[in-house]
Amino acid sequence: MILNAAAYTAVDTAETSEGRTAAWKVNATAVGYLSAAAAKNDIVLVHISTDYVFDGTQSPHSETEDFSPISVYGSSKAAGDLLVAQISKHYIIRTSWVIGEGNNFVRTMLALAKKGLNPTVVSDQIGRLTFTSELVRAIDHLLTISAAFGSYNLSGDGQPESWANIARNIYQLAGLKNTITDSSTVEYYAGKTNIAPRPLQSTLDLEKIKSTGFITTDWKVDLKKYLDKETKK
Repeated sequence: MILNAAAYTAVDTAETSEGRTAAWKVNATAVGYLSAAAAKNDIVLVHISTDYVFDGTQSPHSETEDFSPISVYGSSKAAGDLLVAQISKHYIIRTSWVIGEGNNFVRTMLALAKKGLNPTVVSDQIGRLTFTSELVRAIDHLLTISAAFGSYNLSGDGQPESWANIARNIYQLAGLKNTITDSSTVEYYAGKTNIAPRPLQSTLDLEKIKSTGFITTDWKVDLKKYLDKETKK
């Protein structure tokens, strides 16, 4: 089995001339090489995808929705998905708003709070957090039961929220008194250059993976566990 968790994910830098080339090399060209190798050697390819392959006008996004990317990053990821889909033994795991090790939204909000800041956060982008622990569980599940090959959506379950409300949840669960100011996406990025368009609706339909027997986890449950670890550091 090949697990491709690599991607060029600097969505704004991908809008520059150098970033555009790099994004396509990693998210499309390299994926083509992996797909060819998997097909030649009869290997299962597991590939991580993104809600950015959609324009964010539909909600929730199903596995059968037509691609409609609005950014360089989204276009390069859609191209990679199309290459993977050409081989028979593949799983495309489409996810959104991933939280794990390294820099991420939760750690950014905690860092701002420690500095005594009250951040402004976009309130018109809607979705659910996906913790890497949930991704690992889902991939393990699909491989263990030898689920039918194809595309599967995977994110945290539960009520979709805006980034602003997720930030409020972070502060509430962490026992912090900092406040959040709402902003539209247009207002937040006004005057900034090389900004990639964001899908406003990122919620993924989870019914297909649930039909395989996978029991999803509410993103707020995983957020609480994540915060418990982070605040102990």
